[in-house]
Amino acid sequence: MPQLKNFLCLFILANALLQSGSLIAIELPDFTDLIEQTSPAVVKINVSSSRSNPSAYAPNSQMPEIYRDFFGFNVPQSPQQQSSVGSGFIISEDGYVITNNHVVEGADEILVRLSDRQEFYAEIVGTDVQSDMALLKINGDDLPTVTFADPDDIEVGDWVLAIGSPFDLDYSASVGIVSAIGRSLPNGSGTDYVPFIQTDVAINPGNSGGPLFNLDGEVVGVNSQIYTQSGGYMGLSFAIPAAVALDVTEQLKSTGVVSRGWLGVYIQDVSQDLATSFGLDRPRGALISRVGEGSPAESSGLRAGDVIVEFDGNQIEYSHDLPHVVGLIEPGSTAEAVIYRQGRRNSLDVELGALPGQPVAATRAVPGSRSSSSAIFGMELSDLSGSGDENQDLTSGVLIESVAPGSPAAEAGLREGDIIVQLGFSEVRNLNDFAEIASDLPRGKVQPIRFYRDGNAIFRTIDID
Repeated sequence: MPQLKNFLCLFILANALLQSGSLIAIELPDFTDLIEQTSPAVVKINVSSSRSNPSAYAPNSQMPEIYRDFFGFNVPQSPQQQSSVGSGFIISEDGYVITNNHVVEGADEILVRLSDRQEFYAEIVGTDVQSDMALLKINGDDLPTVTFADPDDIEVGDWVLAIGSPFDLDYSASVGIVSAIGRSLPNGSGTDYVPFIQTDVAINPGNSGGPLFNLDGEVVGVNSQIYTQSGGYMGLSFAIPAAVALDVTEQLKSTGVVSRGWLGVYIQDVSQDLATSFGLDRPRGALISRVGEGSPAESSGLRAGDVIVEFDGNQIEYSHDLPHVVGLIEPGSTAEAVIYRQGRRNSLDVELGALPGQPVAATRAVPGSRSSSSAIFGMELSDLSGSGDENQDLTSGVLIESVAPGSPAAEAGLREGDIIVQLGFSEVRNLNDFAEIASDLPRGKVQPIRFYRDGNAIFRTIDID
C-alpha cells in the first residue's frame, strides 16, 4: 500500500505540473542550419571499374555439371563494367576532394557530383592504404568548401552529424554522438595507425568517405567503417580523425605519398600480473616483446621487456596508443620515450625511421636439433640449436617439449613448441641458463617470461612459488 500511495502522489504531481506548463522541455540541437551550411561541400562519388565477373545467373549448386556447361556457367566471362557509390567532401575552392581509398580503389573512371547537380570527372592525386584515405582533384573554381575542427577539440558525448549517399540515396543526413575516441581497428595488412572515432551515427554503404561534422559545422572526421553482420548499420560506426586526415592530405597533396614514423618494435598490452612483475603501479603502457633487428628502436637502446608509458609527450595507456602516436611523427625526428625497465623509470631519445612500404612479417621459428632435456616448472625442456634457414632468426633459447597439466607453466599459458628466450629480466640462451636463472629467482611472486610462438614474441607471467 505505501508503494501505491507514493505512485499516486507522483502521478498527481506530474499531472499538475503538466497542466501548469512548469515542466522544463529538454532542448535538442537544431541541425537544419548546420545541414544547409555544410551540405554544398559534400559530394557524391560514382566509380566505374572493369572487373572479371561470373555469369549474371548464379549456378544452382544442385545443377549437374553437364547443364552448367550447356547454360554457359563454366564459360569464362569477359570483364564487365561495375559501378559503386561513395561520398566525399571538397576542401579547397580549386577542387581538392577527400574520400576513402576503398571507395576509389581500382577505379577506371571517377565522377564527382555536387548537391547542385554539377558533375566533374576526377583524377586521383594520391591514396594511402594504411589510413584508407584518398585525395582527388576536380577542375572547378570558387567551389564550396568545409573547414576542419581543432583535432583536440572532440570529446565523448559530443553531438556529430554525417552527410553522404547511403545506399545511393543522395545527401542523406544522420546524427548521433561520439561514443569513444582512439579506437584501434587493424587494417587488412595488420597495421594500426588510425585512432578511430567511434560514433552511433547511422552509417551505411555509400557513406564511406563522407564528412563527420560537429555542431559548429567543422569536420571532425572522415566516415570510414562500420561494424556489421548484416551488411548494414548495427549501431557502431568509425571515422578517421581530423588530425590523421589533415596530415595524410597534406602529404598526398605535396608528394603524392605518405611517410610515417617507424620505431620497429613488436608490442603487447600490460596485464595486472605483468604490471606487478615489471614494477608498474597499474596496468598501462606498451610492452616491447621484440625489437626488430636494425630498427630505430634497436639503435636507440630500447630492449625487449621495456614498457613504454610515454612517447613524444603523449601518455601511452594501451599498446595500440603507441603506433597512433609514432605514425604521426615525421621520419628522422627525435622523440623522448619514457620507459620502465626492470622496475625503474628511465627516458631515452629515439630517432624515428620511415615506415617501410610493407609491414615486416613475423618469422616462424622452427626448432633445430635437440640436446639434453630437463623438467622445470612442469615443462620438459630441451636446448634449441642450429642456425640459418632451419631456425630462421632464432639461434638460442630453450624449446618446450611438453607441459604438465596444472603446472606453473600450464597456468602461464605456455605450450609445447614454444621457445623461451627470457625468464625474469635475464636472457635465456640454453638449458643451463634457464636452470641457473630459475634457481636464483625469489619465490612467492610472479616473474615475466618471454617466448616465441609461431614467430611472434610474447610476454606472460609465471608463478614460481
